[in-house]
Amino acid sequence: MVAVLGSLTSIRSRFLGMLGAVALFAAPAFAAAEEPEQQQTQEPSAAAPVAPQLQASATYSGVRRAASLRPGADRLPAIRSEFVLVVDQDTNEVLMQKNPGEISSIASITKLMTAMVTIDMELPLEEDLQVSREDRTTAGWTGSSLRPGVRLTRAEALHLALMSSENHAAQMLGRTYPGGVEALVAAMNAKARVLGMNDTNFVDPTGLSPQNRSSPSDLVLLVKAAYEYPQIREFSVSTEYNLPVGKRHVRYQNTNRLTSHADWQIGLQKTGFNNAAGRCLVMQAVIEGRRVVMILLDSIGRYSRFADAQRIHDWLIARASAEKAAALD
Repeated sequence: MVAVLGSLTSIRSRFLGMLGAVALFAAPAFAAAEEPEQQQTQEPSAAAPVAPQLQASATYSGVRRAASLRPGADRLPAIRSEFVLVVDQDTNEVLMQKNPGEISSIASITKLMTAMVTIDMELPLEEDLQVSREDRTTAGWTGSSLRPGVRLTRAEALHLALMSSENHAAQMLGRTYPGGVEALVAAMNAKARVLGMNDTNFVDPTGLSPQNRSSPSDLVLLVKAAYEYPQIREFSVSTEYNLPVGKRHVRYQNTNRLTSHADWQIGLQKTGFNNAAGRCLVMQAVIEGRRVVMILLDSIGRYSRFADAQRIHDWLIARASAEKAAALD
């Protein structure tokens, strides 16, 4: 049976999302974080539309699967993100969706593609690289310990870009790619076409540009493809890394606090933020033995994307338990 949430306005939905998320999560403390908020210019918002309906139990072909569950077991959680797609990684069954075909900015989710084409080029991961003034992004050097002269390997740059969303690390990966940033971006768009990501366009390797755009449906393809790279899986879910910078060590932490939660089994993840994209989160996780791809875009409030993910996680567990119980009746 398809469960449908009642309509709410976007403003009220986002306000409640911030309150609900703050109740679930405490403030973070990490050395390197997402794109600095103060460097972004907030776009003017349009008149608040009626919130779209959230649906469960569908397939890509639109054929919904009926579920015989106990009363309330298939009741969907309150999800605050504007664009949502949750899919069984192995069967492509859509478990939850909200605006799955809408195209929006994706911020640092971009870095998954940056990492894939870098690894595809088979460049030496242990090659020693040096941060250059050319690696300065549109957000400046604010919030970053990677300043001109700092040395790190290509593997470390990948690690920081995926785990801590380090923009200068991603920009350096582009600069040191054969042909430079322009060639890297061309390779990113070419790979998107090969993967069938026809709603997707990249213009930079960091995701700072609002013109890096995609749809939840395309991002499922991106996450599935990125999951096939062991280095991306390892680096993206790493909880922390200590980088020698001169005479000191800088401790980087994961921008996704769920990677350190014992009740999660996350195989790959990436966060993103800029004012055009809002707060974004994509993940691959195993929930009740089921491999799931989760896409959450345009969530307002620092913690609401993580709260949404936790609600979906708990809902899938409850749903699986109900299905098992129903099978025994």
